[in-house]
Amino acid sequence: MQFSDKSTIVRPQRLLRDGLLASAQRYPHKEALVVEGKGFTYMQVVESSLSLAAALKDRGLQRGDRVVIFIDNSWPCIISIYGTLLAGGVFVVVNPQTKSDKLSFILNDCEARFLISNCYLENIYSPALENVMSVIAVITSGTRSNKQIKVTPVESFENLVEHTKPLPAPVDVIPNDLAALIYTSGSTGTPKGVMQTHQAMVFAAWSLIEYQRLTDKDRIMLVLPIAFDYGLYQLLMAMKLGATLIVEKSFAFPADIYTRIKEQQATVLPAVPTIFATMISSYKKKEIQFPGIKRITNTAASLSKEFIPYLHQIFPNALIYSMYGLTECKRVSYLEPELIDVKPESVGKAIPGTEVYLLTPEGNPVAPGEKGILYVRGPHIMAGYWKQPQLTDEMLKPGKLPGERVLCTHDWFKMDDEGFLYFAGRTDDIIKTRGEKVSPLEVEKTLVQIEGIEEAAVIGVDDEILGQAIRAFVVADSASKLDGKKIKQLCLAKLENYMAPRDVIFLDKLPKNSNGKIDKQSLKQFTVN
Repeated sequence: MQFSDKSTIVRPQRLLRDGLLASAQRYPHKEALVVEGKGFTYMQVVESSLSLAAALKDRGLQRGDRVVIFIDNSWPCIISIYGTLLAGGVFVVVNPQTKSDKLSFILNDCEARFLISNCYLENIYSPALENVMSVIAVITSGTRSNKQIKVTPVESFENLVEHTKPLPAPVDVIPNDLAALIYTSGSTGTPKGVMQTHQAMVFAAWSLIEYQRLTDKDRIMLVLPIAFDYGLYQLLMAMKLGATLIVEKSFAFPADIYTRIKEQQATVLPAVPTIFATMISSYKKKEIQFPGIKRITNTAASLSKEFIPYLHQIFPNALIYSMYGLTECKRVSYLEPELIDVKPESVGKAIPGTEVYLLTPEGNPVAPGEKGILYVRGPHIMAGYWKQPQLTDEMLKPGKLPGERVLCTHDWFKMDDEGFLYFAGRTDDIIKTRGEKVSPLEVEKTLVQIEGIEEAAVIGVDDEILGQAIRAFVVADSASKLDGKKIKQLCLAKLENYMAPRDVIFLDKLPKNSNGKIDKQSLKQFTVN
């Protein structure tokens, strides 16, 4: 594809990939990415993505086919996302902490045609592929072992990108086509795929860009996983704007991130309360300041008002954005940063181009100050859950216009006289911790598979930093020698880190209601010693 055309025709960004292509045409030699200290230009990103797109197409990828990207924040991850989009496929980014059983479920559920991963994850994806029939090829980054896996061929990511002639033009798709499936925990204990179209994701990205007042001069610091939609949209926004994204694998080594922020002259830091809590702890030990940061954003869990004075000290020149969202529509609301000290407990108003309102469970409007269930209306809501029509109908409800569907969040909110939203609780069992949704049922299934545990129940408890923490109640065989530490270790072997219980409480028996079901409401009275 040529980018030397100086035509004055402005082409709208209808598709998710269009932002990258437009930025590469405007700024071919500008630094698009800095990945763990190494810079890449927009032209390098486009050319590598087109080479991977050609390789996928040559190996049988058809328009709409799903490509599972099971890899951490890295150059291969980003190129795989855009390579899939340019080839007309649907990308599915899966957290590299995911264990084999869940990865196998996702591969089967979305009928993935390709798996792109890293060699260090071979011990996870190899057994996951044993019962997967749809995958026709595996592409891995790094140096492989000699271990045989079920699917052949297994090819090198680096070799394909370096030696495949770039696709001459992207495969035709339209805005109604799916761009991504984003898997999130469901109340049934199995993940569900949120279907996001090109037009929904393009709209959401531009709405976020608008209210965060971002420009092509910004340098966005990414320490959140790209598998988390909060992290993914930092990539999408940066590429649309022609800005620079500074990519780190995680926030595991804060001192290194502090150095990188300053070295790379970052101007935007998206984070979650756990990250801000760590930074505040560092500040209390030895004052740290990042005057170059102009915006910080928070979502996943509410931003504690006690954090805000410290954040003003750490980021003296930054606008502070408190936000609320869910995967099914990316983002719901934001608080104007000028109001962060005036309404610190509010998550603000609807993002640009959208509308929110509260209804009673019976569907009636609620008065200001009264609790109601939050509904979201706009172009950014999901198309539904992949192959889950009943679950889709629970979330997408009839709207204000004939034939329209709006998103029912199943979350309780209050709205004040000025229209500002305040979170008031959840109506389902899903636990929101560290920005991730966790199904209690999935954790309970893992617990009862541990030898010596007879019964288990899991609830979420409020936590200022995590949003909610996972608390497990177990009834153990009297002969077992299990303790809380051992149970947590066994859970970590089967579950992603964020799903493992923070607390384990042993009971002689679990409380039951008249129907014989576990009474989780009464479990909330128990405290950790």
